[in-house]
Amino acid sequence: MTAPGPDSAAGGTARRLFVYNGGFLTRPRIRRILTLAGYDIRLGRPGAGDMIGVWGRSPTSWRGETVAEHTAAPVLRVEDAFLRSVRTGREGDPPLGLLLDSRGVHFDPARPSDLEVLLAEHPLDDTALLDRARAGITALARAHLSKYNAFDPATPCPAPGYVLVIDQTAGDASVTASGADRNRFLEMLVCAREDHPGARILVKTHPETLAGHRGGHFRDGDLSAGMEFFTDPVSPHDLLEGAVAVYTVSSQLGFEAILAGHNPVVFGQPFYIGWGLTQDRAPLDRRRRRLTRAQLFAAAMILYPRWFDPCRDRLCPFEDAVQSLAAQTRAWREDHAGWVASGMRLWKRAPLQRVFGQHRKVAFEDRPDRAAARAHRDGRRRMVWASAAAGHDGAVRVEDGFLRSRGLGADLVPPLSLVLDDLGIYYDPARDSRLDRLIANSPDLPLYEIRRAEHLVRQIIEKNLSKYNLAADARPPDLSAGRRILVPGQVEDDASILAGTDTIRTNRRLLEATRAANPAAVILYKPHPDVEAGLRAGAVADAGDIADAVLDRTDAIAALEAVNEVWTLTSLLGFEALLRGKSVTCLGTPFYAGWGLTDDRAMPCTRRAARPTLAQLAHAVLIDYPRYHDPLSGLPCPVEVVVDRLATGTVPRPGRLNRLLAKAQGLLAGYAGLWR
Repeated sequence: MTAPGPDSAAGGTARRLFVYNGGFLTRPRIRRILTLAGYDIRLGRPGAGDMIGVWGRSPTSWRGETVAEHTAAPVLRVEDAFLRSVRTGREGDPPLGLLLDSRGVHFDPARPSDLEVLLAEHPLDDTALLDRARAGITALARAHLSKYNAFDPATPCPAPGYVLVIDQTAGDASVTASGADRNRFLEMLVCAREDHPGARILVKTHPETLAGHRGGHFRDGDLSAGMEFFTDPVSPHDLLEGAVAVYTVSSQLGFEAILAGHNPVVFGQPFYIGWGLTQDRAPLDRRRRRLTRAQLFAAAMILYPRWFDPCRDRLCPFEDAVQSLAAQTRAWREDHAGWVASGMRLWKRAPLQRVFGQHRKVAFEDRPDRAAARAHRDGRRRMVWASAAAGHDGAVRVEDGFLRSRGLGADLVPPLSLVLDDLGIYYDPARDSRLDRLIANSPDLPLYEIRRAEHLVRQIIEKNLSKYNLAADARPPDLSAGRRILVPGQVEDDASILAGTDTIRTNRRLLEATRAANPAAVILYKPHPDVEAGLRAGAVADAGDIADAVLDRTDAIAALEAVNEVWTLTSLLGFEALLRGKSVTCLGTPFYAGWGLTDDRAMPCTRRAARPTLAQLAHAVLIDYPRYHDPLSGLPCPVEVVVDRLATGTVPRPGRLNRLLAKAQGLLAGYAGLWR
């Protein structure tokens, strides 16, 4: 059983929905979700078969209710879903999903809502559904996601052992619907003290109260000894973890308390009471079923809402919505204070502004002293392009990600993925990096994240994706039979070569070492695309004298498919070979070496002691480490969106000026020191 209503995405006919609230007309996201859900928004008087749309129990809902009384048209009540946005709606953020209810409103106990009927009547016994629910609970906690998410999970919570009393905004519809008022909140505070006479009591302020939009129910004079307001914007998950008890009237934080393992004391009648998971001070007799936390979550978060994918412009399952919100939230948490960026070439600045400047425009300053002063003065963070990091102590290093673009960075094609590293940078094994830590911790990933990584790897393989995704020739058809080894050439002054190699540092030496170790093998040498284009150093004029074949301008994936093994210094093609089940031998120390998945011939990196599976490694490298930017919607996005864009070719092309600059770079390749 699911919430009733049409669904155009499933092939149904759109049902006319007459509205009398301007928000339905002026808020594009709401209109779009309703349209995708199968509703045709109209003005006027409804006829037979039409519905009336109202916003919950808002001050304007009486308009639609009055029309419904005179026309007998059924009412569809619309509300924000329980994962709403990064910031509040009053700050301009659109909702990630909607609750469309044909019976009532989830927070109004006057009559059963569609959600209550789901909780009361749906079997909620499907193993796959409950597995999704348990994974969803873990996913929200892992990413520190809540209804609103404009907080830094690193902000410390109070020392554990407190009683948490949750305030709500004055006039909140869920409070009114529960028949509660300020006196009810005061009663709750008294009960919390009586139940826990010696405990520290924290009164948690609502985010909209903290932002100055609406007042709360508690005042300074209401708090006695041992009680205090808590206004810091911390992770609700961390705050709930430190609490010994939770008290609420009808806040969504009470629902999240259940998911965190609490049995909160509830003084109102929200949707989550009456199912055996709360201590109800205002019980509803009609709710008698006993549910598990997973069952409650399955109904409220998976079956009830209509979730929206803002990048793909479609309705989506709960899991896709969480991935979208996690990407947007990560971007806000990292970027909202603003950045001072150093070492960024001029052509990179506009793409970097689009990625990192959505909440506060990026300031560019190359001189280390001026960058530090600007950051200190404006309360900004500092970032620096990794290869230009010398002298920029304390700055976060930036580099291209591993699913970058359709086209070369040397051709000034903007990236779809970038990495931020606050410890080091992935290609430098001499120091710890954020990627090293993610890989080291990846064996502890929950199962659903492992499944996500496995699916991602399958998609990359099926869609023949690599870092640059260049148009290139297929492999030659007349290659010799036998044990085949691919040797990928690299740019010899690339930072990964300079940092990640020792005695063997050139393409020629790599070829010679591979031939010496494998005299009978068929060795295929693939020059780096930047070198083939004449943009970077690393050509081997006599490569054909060492290798059995030189794969000029050959598709990287086609080259991988032609071989059994890859021998490399630090090339990303070694990682792409691992994803495709190839044996990889490393003569340098790339980020994927040292974890037990490669044959390592260089000096060992002793701190790389973890032994992740390939899926765990892929999760760290492709999901947790980079940030992705959708070129169509302009939004931060999960990796799966970029995979779709790269596979379909719906990615940005360099503008005319960038193409001219790229050609000039090619002409001046021998004088790279002048412009790099």
